[in-house]
Amino acid sequence: METKSTLDFLAEAGMLKRIKRSGWWMVGVPYEESVAEHSFRCAVIAYILARMEGVEPYKAIVMGLFGDIPEARINDLHKVANRYLDGRTAEKTAYREQIELLEEGLKTELQELRNEYDDQSTAGSIIARDADILECLLQAKEYCDLGFKTAEKFFKSAPEKLRTEAARQLWDDMQSWDSSVWWERLGRFER
Repeated sequence: METKSTLDFLAEAGMLKRIKRSGWWMVGVPYEESVAEHSFRCAVIAYILARMEGVEPYKAIVMGLFGDIPEARINDLHKVANRYLDGRTAEKTAYREQIELLEEGLKTELQELRNEYDDQSTAGSIIARDADILECLLQAKEYCDLGFKTAEKFFKSAPEKLRTEAARQLWDDMQSWDSSVWWERLGRFER
């Protein structure tokens, strides 16, 4: 196995810690999350959704973790940019090139998982996509709760794209939920 290629890949994945999610700065949020932060919570949500749906979680988690890896090369493209650029083709090309020098078995698995995600034909891929959407909705809710009401724009069409019952239930509950309550219960703020 060519370890330098693996290290290069890991360094490139680390770039996601510095790339900000562009949709948030489009709506004026000054402290937007990084792509890496989004990917981490996306994988956590994928695990939870898979368990709620009774599906083995491995594929959904991996799809959540690796879904935005191409953004290390092409950046996070918001909806306005995607109007002018073919982001999907660019993502596929970047991803294929990113994994090209990895060990054959790893490269094959990652490409198969990416194809499965793109096809949206399996329970794991549907869960991974729902996790991606739900993470964005959760982040928007948190930003709204912090006073950035323009983040509500993300609530308009994204919820309609949720396909699993578990994701729709979490979205329904999220709408009347206060994102700061969890830590208030642990501190002296609870009455």
